[in-house]
Amino acid sequence: MQRLKISNISRYFNDLRALSQHRTSSSVTDDLCNQVLVEGKANSRMAILNRPSALNALNTNMGAKLNKLFKAWENDPNIGFVSMKGSGRAFCAGGDIVSLYHFMNQGKLEECKDFFRTLYSFIYLLGTHLKPHVAILNGVTMGGGAGVSIPGTFRVACGKTVFATPETLIGFHPDAGASFYLSHLPGHLGEFLALTGAKLNGAEMMACGLATHYSVSEKLPLIEEELGKLVTDDPSVIEACLEKYSDLVYPDKNSVIHRIDIVDKCFGLDTVEEIIDSLESEASLINDPWCGSTLRLLKEASPLSLKVSLRSIREGRFQTFDECLVREYRMSLQGVSRLISGDFYEGVRARMVDRDIAPKWSPPSLEQVSEDMVDRYFSPLSESELDLELPTKLREAFN
Repeated sequence: MQRLKISNISRYFNDLRALSQHRTSSSVTDDLCNQVLVEGKANSRMAILNRPSALNALNTNMGAKLNKLFKAWENDPNIGFVSMKGSGRAFCAGGDIVSLYHFMNQGKLEECKDFFRTLYSFIYLLGTHLKPHVAILNGVTMGGGAGVSIPGTFRVACGKTVFATPETLIGFHPDAGASFYLSHLPGHLGEFLALTGAKLNGAEMMACGLATHYSVSEKLPLIEEELGKLVTDDPSVIEACLEKYSDLVYPDKNSVIHRIDIVDKCFGLDTVEEIIDSLESEASLINDPWCGSTLRLLKEASPLSLKVSLRSIREGRFQTFDECLVREYRMSLQGVSRLISGDFYEGVRARMVDRDIAPKWSPPSLEQVSEDMVDRYFSPLSESELDLELPTKLREAFN
């Protein structure tokens, strides 16, 4: 079971790359206007992420359009609530990391900054939106896809939902608000998910609070139909509608949810090295394949990313939503600048571009990742570099 989950993560990266290549150059300009579609309902609006050929991966254009739409909807007295879903078999696979790779390759750092600034600004807008928000997680929901759904009011998972924050496997760090919501999961489940990139299904998302509702996939059209009939801005009315089509579901016996004690014992330790040592000790004491598969995931990841991500989750536990986004923006700029390490560039190359699945991490081992390197990852690119500016005086962040 756990080996299957590991191979599925590799397949996710491969599918995203293959699907992205189906787009032709002649279609790019035409697609720009249609990458986010809108459905108007009686008293609500739905944003539809519409890049099914790239698993609805987010780019700067989509972030800018979502910002514009959600601001307009918030100010429209005829709209009571908003919702979002994805086209095809994914909700959203995250940010368009292949485009970021090409920006880095071309030395276009400003384009990278614009991408993160635009996306994180929308995530803050979503998390502080004055109107209820429903995200219908109709498939793959990874990285930035979780970022544009989890901060909202309601998240409806289904049998096809697949959640993960697999950034350490591409030399990056869980971002788009992940250091906030992962750090608030039960126990040290957030550290486990951030470091390993392990996947959760819809039932597991319900069990740990990442989803607010669960429905079998066949009911999603009914949910959309019923939501479209509502004339309300009352979250309790929307919740009652979602409850009407909700199903009771439990994680299966192989789920990490049933291993929360060992997760807390190992991933609650202070350092990545101690976490790995503890997992190896547990593996020698108990006959549980989960320990071995978890260790394999950790050993596939970038050593620098592991240390950076652990610190990010630990800091996020004591920061507000906006503080997490500002810090993640700094970290993301460090990742794309390659001033400390080229691991993000190398990770995308290995997973998405050349697909040799053999990244050459720098540094190549945990022992060679210095405290200074980790500290620098949390610092601005330069003294003159501006932080992410969020309208905190106008829109108060939550704790």
